[in-house]
Amino acid sequence: MTDQAVDTSGPAAAAGTEEPSGAAPSRFFGRERELKELRADIERAGLDTLAGRKTARARVLLIAGRSGSGRTALAEELTRGLMDSGDYPDGLLRVRLTEPGGVPVPTERTARELLDQLDVTGPPGADGDELSEMVREALAARSALLLLDDAADAEQVDPLLPDNPDCLVVATAQGPLTGIPGVRPCTVGGLDAGSAVQLLARDIGQVRITVDPRTAETLAEECGGQPAALVMIGGWLATHPMASVADVTKQLHELPDDEQSTGARPLARAFRLVHESLPPPAARILRLLALAPGGLADAHTASALAGCSVSAAQTTLDDFVRLGLLRTNGAELSQYEVPGCLVPLLRALLADRDRPAEIQLARARMLERTVRQLQSCRAVTEPEGSPARKKLAGLPRSLRFPHPEAAAAWLRIRRPALLASARIAVEDGELDTLARRLVAALVRALAVHQGTEAAAPDLYGLHGLVLAVAERRELHREQAAALLNLADLDARTGRTKEALARYRAALDAGRAAKDPYATGRAMESVGGAYAELGDFHRASDWFGRALAQRLTQGERADEARLYGRLGAVHTYAGRYGEALRNWRAAAAGYRRLGDLPAQARALSEAARVQEYAGRPQESLQTCQEAVEWARQAKDVRLQAALELRLADTLERLGDPAAARLHRGMADRLLGEKGPAYEIRSASAEN
Repeated sequence: MTDQAVDTSGPAAAAGTEEPSGAAPSRFFGRERELKELRADIERAGLDTLAGRKTARARVLLIAGRSGSGRTALAEELTRGLMDSGDYPDGLLRVRLTEPGGVPVPTERTARELLDQLDVTGPPGADGDELSEMVREALAARSALLLLDDAADAEQVDPLLPDNPDCLVVATAQGPLTGIPGVRPCTVGGLDAGSAVQLLARDIGQVRITVDPRTAETLAEECGGQPAALVMIGGWLATHPMASVADVTKQLHELPDDEQSTGARPLARAFRLVHESLPPPAARILRLLALAPGGLADAHTASALAGCSVSAAQTTLDDFVRLGLLRTNGAELSQYEVPGCLVPLLRALLADRDRPAEIQLARARMLERTVRQLQSCRAVTEPEGSPARKKLAGLPRSLRFPHPEAAAAWLRIRRPALLASARIAVEDGELDTLARRLVAALVRALAVHQGTEAAAPDLYGLHGLVLAVAERRELHREQAAALLNLADLDARTGRTKEALARYRAALDAGRAAKDPYATGRAMESVGGAYAELGDFHRASDWFGRALAQRLTQGERADEARLYGRLGAVHTYAGRYGEALRNWRAAAAGYRRLGDLPAQARALSEAARVQEYAGRPQESLQTCQEAVEWARQAKDVRLQAALELRLADTLERLGDPAAARLHRGMADRLLGEKGPAYEIRSASAEN
């Protein structure tokens, strides 16, 4: 039994990404037999070895036991010793496979968490099979230790097993993992009497144990030797110094039996005793923590749920930690975790003691507070004097961040809870307006603090949540926007066919919403997807449709861009006449807009088409015209790149002397500016 935790189903694993400074090392009580068995099991020959074959996969050690039994604490003690031995130089990877309420975590999410710990970026939108394959590939040449906590079944564990015997997997579960060969579970029950009494003495001091050691043993029996129950009772005794061990033993014994099974009864009784001893406001806050997303809370979460001040909520949460009801990361930005073994008890109590309308109101307050925090998190990155900063100044001090670094740190620590909050809000379906605002605020905060590329995996999931709400509420404009965002991410990761299907669905949604921007954007994107697939006939057709719409609306910048995209696909298809006409139209459009660099690039592409068509003299003249426009635009690198292209054209025309002059001009233009621009076709740019 550790000093800091009993179990992630009984107090949970690390509640956040920051560890407490100067934290005392954990102590562990008992389990010597189990530890000895597990260490021996590492070297035990498996079926493959007995058959003369070296196993191709990592060995799996399974620690089985009910919630609150200390199975995770035992796994932590085992992995701590293995890491100290130096046998696994590539470190420890840890992931939880079950939500605090008992819902299995999808493989896609657990695999992505492991990839994050391995500093490997999984492509946004990838499914569980692809991501778990990436995990196995990343671990193929490493010697690492994996702790897979609270597995629901073998189907969760099997995809994550490294195909590498130099890795070791330690899994915890409630029962056996049937289906994974060679796994012999180490089943844990209650602590032995001596270890259980030691655990109590840790919290209440040895004196109160020494006064009545027999009663202390009886108390340990009343708790079934379960570490989670012992921690709560020890915490209760520590906060009630005038109560004796005999008093609490009598109170536990006299509590009426409930409908819990025999094994679960000690934990339920201990929790009930502690809950009933709390002042009514604190008891209500504790029950409402069952609504904390992902079992993670901070003072703002508790404050919003209960409708009390942040300082009062902070004090109450710290009291809960002393009672063994919560675990905290102990960092400056404190985050608290509800033990997984207590979540079912809290939810049952919440449903029994609180009215549904009050529960819904508490959930709405929590979401509204989260939205305001996310808006503040983003606003602090805006320039001084901007509208966002002025609005930020009007928020309560507790909701403001002093600087962008503090906001980024908060977002990093709260990210798992924020993502869980968005998922729960959308799945709930009763607070869709707040859910939409929450997802939008989270998307903006992640993009500004992490960048759209780094945040792309999270953004993909969030856009999917927006789509779910939009479809449920028949919000066609939001549906189109979500589909476009998801399709863009699909296209960026090479899933062009999936992107094409989503672009066409976005077009239907845009038409239903009568949104010209969405329909135009969708038509252009459909054309881009067909171009990527090499179907230039369909690509030109869709670009043409998008262009026709832009022409009716007088959107000149979009018109010029679409002429360029049409020019590019006609070039690829070998229709040089059409390509040249469209590039000329693009250049004319940019000239009207006063965008001289874009005009020069369009003329450069027209020159390329003329060269492909076997008209080198015309190509030379067009390229010279492009150079002149780049010179007028004072874009030195672009001018240098065009000078180089002009030199290439002159060489092909048999004038090496003139070509050398233009290359020399390009060298003089560049000087210290670095390499010239690469002149690419519009299709590549788009």
